[in-house]
Amino acid sequence: MELKANPISNVNASTSDAARLSAPTYQRNGPASLDEAYAYCARLAHSHYENFTIASWLMPRAMRPHIHAIYAFARIADDFADEDQSIAKLDEWESELELAYAGEPHHPAMIALADTVRHYDIPREPFTDLLKAFRSDVNFLGFETMDDLLGYARHSANPVGRLVLHLFGYRDAERQRLSDLICSGLQLANFWQDISLDLAKGRIYLPRRDLERFGVSVIDLRDGTITSGFVAMMKHEIEDARDMLMRGARLHKLVERRLRRDLLMFAGGGLAILRAIERVGYDIFRGRPTLTKFAYVRLGWNALGGRLRS
Repeated sequence: MELKANPISNVNASTSDAARLSAPTYQRNGPASLDEAYAYCARLAHSHYENFTIASWLMPRAMRPHIHAIYAFARIADDFADEDQSIAKLDEWESELELAYAGEPHHPAMIALADTVRHYDIPREPFTDLLKAFRSDVNFLGFETMDDLLGYARHSANPVGRLVLHLFGYRDAERQRLSDLICSGLQLANFWQDISLDLAKGRIYLPRRDLERFGVSVIDLRDGTITSGFVAMMKHEIEDARDMLMRGARLHKLVERRLRRDLLMFAGGGLAILRAIERVGYDIFRGRPTLTKFAYVRLGWNALGGRLRS
């Protein structure tokens, strides 16, 4: 099971089909109404299976359409990067974003997003940061150091948390800093959970300096060899991610109750993924560490009680 922060149709289209629909397609049929645009975003959000969507059932009902709009923006951009591997389409999507901020959106997702950003006075930076991350996904080069990897997370994960804070009216630097810790820690947890899957895509997120420090080769990774060095490296990476999640989780004391529960579920879910990796002896090659349904129920129960398990 996946735990993703961030953060990816016409009515019957698949997700990838939806991503390929360009703005001119909609212009020929006339622009979508605002209600149609939000319905489009909701269908896109609900059509893609994710166990922890940003539009979780704990979020206020009135806020869910706006979260769907943000999700649709990111989902479509993600498909342009992952499935189409097209910088040109990402550039076109950024042009659509500019039109949305200028009050002249064309694509249904952007019609909804334009209304959302106007309603909550959301700045453009989180969206352009996400697009930077998607562009780097197309031209993936790996990462030399952990600082480099966290620089990627600053664009790929942290904007999602900041966008949610904007929806709740929080704009201060301290809350954003704590949100960044949760989002980056969760991103790292997902990377360590998905090492084997990412290898199959030709991607290694483990920093090259860390591989060298612990004596782990790319051949070891591709062969799925669990050396003592690999175990030591995974312990190191997991402790760093756990520390970020625990430090960032202090944010739940600085926000209103409705957001507090989701924050605890996101941070708690990342911590649960790290524990799952530990339970299999760090052997993420024999089977992807996952969370059981019971684990999700327990996460929800703990979140409702304001608890977090490290």
